Amino acid sequence: MTRPTNAPGPARAEAGFRPAGRGVPHPDQLVDAEIDQVPAAEPTRLGSRRTLAYLGVCLVLIGLNLRTVFSSFAAVLTEVTAAGLPGWAVVVLTTAPVTLLGVFAPLAPQLARRFGAERVLLGAMAVLTAGLLLRPLELPGAGHLPALLAGTAACGAAISLCNVLLPGLVKRDFPHRLGLMGGLYTTAICASAALGAGFTYPLFSATGQWTAALWFWALPAGVVLLLFLPLAAAQRHGRHQVAGGGVNVWRSAVAWQVTIFMVLQAMMSFSVFAWLAPILRERGVDGGTAGLIVSASIVLQMLGSLFAPAVAARFRDQRAINTAVALMTGGGFALSIFGPLDWVWVWTGLLGLGQGSLTAVALTMIMLRTRDGHTAAHLSGMMQGVGYGVGSAGTLLVGQLHQATGSFAAAGVLFLVIGSLAAVFGYRAGRNRFVGG
Repeated sequence: MTRPTNAPGPARAEAGFRPAGRGVPHPDQLVDAEIDQVPAAEPTRLGSRRTLAYLGVCLVLIGLNLRTVFSSFAAVLTEVTAAGLPGWAVVVLTTAPVTLLGVFAPLAPQLARRFGAERVLLGAMAVLTAGLLLRPLELPGAGHLPALLAGTAACGAAISLCNVLLPGLVKRDFPHRLGLMGGLYTTAICASAALGAGFTYPLFSATGQWTAALWFWALPAGVVLLLFLPLAAAQRHGRHQVAGGGVNVWRSAVAWQVTIFMVLQAMMSFSVFAWLAPILRERGVDGGTAGLIVSASIVLQMLGSLFAPAVAARFRDQRAINTAVALMTGGGFALSIFGPLDWVWVWTGLLGLGQGSLTAVALTMIMLRTRDGHTAAHLSGMMQGVGYGVGSAGTLLVGQLHQATGSFAAAGVLFLVIGSLAAVFGYRAGRNRFVGG
């Protein structure tokens, strides 16, 4: 098969990192997890521009399945708990998938070197589909808990691999359409969380079974798996090694400041996915309305994530914007718990705008604090491994505090503290310095 004329060869340029002045990714804002491969990984083998478009559709659809596992479970958590799920299991099920995002992130480049990024993505989608099918199963004599645990763990591992490899594929195969493809791919990921939050409870209301509501999300994942199968199976992959040298990000103070900023943002971000719907329902909001509120908050996250990087890149340093969005997020979370219920749409809207902006500027720090693609890839790996691994403590702490106190009030105080710490480390990470000096 021949490559479409607009596609690059194996060689990859490493221009200086300058985010575009718009709310869409610049070519160098997408981190290539395979950049250390020798020889360089080749673009996906395609036969025509139509096939290239088909690949783009598949990648966007993969992104559309990467957050439903978090928001769909939260939407029916009250019903799952009422079915006899113990308190410790609720904490584990909301924490484990985020932890696994960090645990499996370092394995993605290794698997890509061995099997090729396309086939690893295909395998990840197969595992994700299997995990979503397994989650609601009731095993004879054991109930729902074993399948919930195993299925959720499988989903977390699969999503971790997709998180790491998708940006590199977008960058590699769509060098002349990065604004469009980067925007579609990142928007799809946010939209997946909104879909899971907004449609899971109505599915429960229509069927009367939380298991059916969770099973539904295996359908779109399975469809994408079948769509992507012919492309991924057709790829050939040679032997690759790891290029040596480069900056050791683990010994850089700047890298650690950026990473801790990422940890604190992840603590808040995934706690929103896991606990915002239960928080609203405990305050007396019905399940359907709670799902809509969470969906609207996530849509506002999408707006924040589109515009915040462009604003951040316009300044010499990012101390002001990092501090502002961190405080906005922590304050929005606390107001969603303590603020007057009549204003709950305002509080959750503030939270959504803050969280989307915070996540985006934290990821933009990868580009703004590194000088080349290799250092950016290493910093990205460090941020994802530590950020998601340690950041999962946020969902854990919320669950433990709720179990210990019987309410989410302590969690509100917790996120005022986390938001303040994120402002401190965001200020330090926002200074105009680079990893490696």
